[in-house]
Amino acid sequence: MDTMLWPLKVAVAWVMVYIHKALTFIGMPDGPGAAWVLSIIGLTMVVRLIIMPLFVKQIRASRGMQIMQPELQALQAKYKGKKDPASQKKMQEEMMALYSKHGTNPFASCMPILIQMPVFFALFRVLASLQAVANGTYANHDSIGPLTAQLAADVQASTVFGAPLSASFMSTDDVTTKVVTVIMIIMMSATQWYTMAQLSMKNMPESAKSSDNPMMRSQRIMMTIMPIFFAFTGVQFQIGVLVYWVTTNLWTMGQQFFTIRNMPAPGSEAEKKYRKRVNAKRVAKGLPTLEEEEAAQRAAEYAEQSSERRQRVQPVRKDRQKRKGASATTTGLDASDGGQDVEAADSDALGTDEQSAQDQTGYAGLTAEEIARRRYEKRARQRQQRKKNNTKKRR
Repeated sequence: MDTMLWPLKVAVAWVMVYIHKALTFIGMPDGPGAAWVLSIIGLTMVVRLIIMPLFVKQIRASRGMQIMQPELQALQAKYKGKKDPASQKKMQEEMMALYSKHGTNPFASCMPILIQMPVFFALFRVLASLQAVANGTYANHDSIGPLTAQLAADVQASTVFGAPLSASFMSTDDVTTKVVTVIMIIMMSATQWYTMAQLSMKNMPESAKSSDNPMMRSQRIMMTIMPIFFAFTGVQFQIGVLVYWVTTNLWTMGQQFFTIRNMPAPGSEAEKKYRKRVNAKRVAKGLPTLEEEEAAQRAAEYAEQSSERRQRVQPVRKDRQKRKGASATTTGLDASDGGQDVEAADSDALGTDEQSAQDQTGYAGLTAEEIARRRYEKRARQRQQRKKNNTKKRR
């Protein structure tokens, strides 16, 4: 295993050593002490920054999974009880089409964890090898990259609340180490549970919170299993590895909190609170609320579509040729009147779309009765204006 993880072990040692050098450069004491504990925390932060793009993909995948849950449940209900190979194949094809439609992947949310696991085990092996490196008995190597025998001895002598970084619950009889291990396992379990609870309770649409939702069921199962998993595995790892684990859980919890607060899933409780906060700020600045702005955008889109439809209507040709004689003049006036009537009819017909678009923005806050009255008065004024224009042209 050490042979497979050797490149990662060197990388982990390199990051820890150079973060330690940076900390001592700014004034922290050299040798055993808090600087080595902070170097493990720094290692965690470096890894999390490197995988930040994967976290963004995880957010998008999780949001897509939440939004598509009603459609996914309908698909599962459609094929419920159909166990034949043809039906199962058809369901899988429709399910993959659904994932493609929402731009999500059921495995995308696992990528940050999977990427961290090799680093996690590399750190585990580095801490497990400190004694051999410090004693000069490490197989085939005098050091792990820049981590020399002297530095390995310093790391081994560093402690967290009295518990050595290289000690574990199962490898020592020291009560302090056991107590610190239990406290850190509790912290790991609490942060993991809180992160998952935030995701399933606050950032999930109401339609997806049904007990029939597979995603919701899996979330509840994970919230129960993870503390038990941490209890059984945490006692096997060194204090330094638990420091890494607690730090990455706290980082994840902070990221999740920021994401839910500022980029909530549509239809979730978090989105309602987000809109309320944003609307309060917009009203204080004299700006329209998000709902009013969205209504205006819909009205603009509707007006644009109406304009495109009007452009497809063939215009009525007008006979502009002047005719001689009284009869020709009269005929011309009649034709003009007819043209005005056609234009008026076209204006009434085609203006309906514009009026509907304007109503959404100009009549905001009015009752249905007031809106109807204003529309009637507006059309009456338009008819009177057309009559006046026709009368002037006849004269």
